Amino acid sequence: MSPDWLQLCRFCVADIDVVLAELPTRLEREPVLRQGEGGDETTAIDAAAEDAVVARLEALNADFVLVSEELGERVFGVGGSTRVIVDPIDGSVNAKRGIPFFSLSLAVAEGLTMEDVIFGYVFDFGAREEWVAERGRGARLNDRPLQTPAPKDPIEILSFEATTTAYIADKSASLLGVAERLRVMGSLALSLCHLAAGRVDAVCSLKPARSIDIAAAQLLVRERGYAIELFEDPPFASALLDLEGRSRLVAAATPALCAEIAATLT
Repeated sequence: MSPDWLQLCRFCVADIDVVLAELPTRLEREPVLRQGEGGDETTAIDAAAEDAVVARLEALNADFVLVSEELGERVFGVGGSTRVIVDPIDGSVNAKRGIPFFSLSLAVAEGLTMEDVIFGYVFDFGAREEWVAERGRGARLNDRPLQTPAPKDPIEILSFEATTTAYIADKSASLLGVAERLRVMGSLALSLCHLAAGRVDAVCSLKPARSIDIAAAQLLVRERGYAIELFEDPPFASALLDLEGRSRLVAAATPALCAEIAATLT
């Protein structure tokens, strides 16, 4: 029997809530413990959140391969074709500083690529919003079908992610005439969810995106019928579910809008 992935995710949220309460400020959250397998520094909040999620996954006694921000790849049971792609804290800089815009991102795939993702879950610890998608069955927000208005065309709000001051300074001017307004929120998974809900009109990652950041939220975008592309390494559906960042990402209401944004960035 397949695990109840939605129930597992909700248990993980409750466990991470406990972690957040036990590490209440940046003094407790931001000490660097080690270098994560994904290439970023593993801070106390990252490690504690991942430990909580891994403990829940271990309790399943199921066969799958975990792909995670800090641990890298780990085989559970006999492994097999099922992959669980996890970022316990997407938006960790926000989480460390107490800015309420960060999330748990968990996806389940029956294969090695984005096309194989069958379940996506993103939980916003600030707004307390639960985003869920199942392949072929649509997307939900707080257990209700996501039926909000589509993103705008032309673009009013574009959300930049994976940003530093240098990235913004280098690329923002190129969007003049393409997007009316910019937002820099700090969680790629949540920004893609907001696109799925039509809250923003486009999303762009200014550094190569990794599957752990996007595997869950991209399913919400695609289930709504919107476009998403790794424009330096297409096609998106063939992107591998691993820890490598091979291409910058763009998502919008249509492939034409994605192409227009990509053109300005290249």
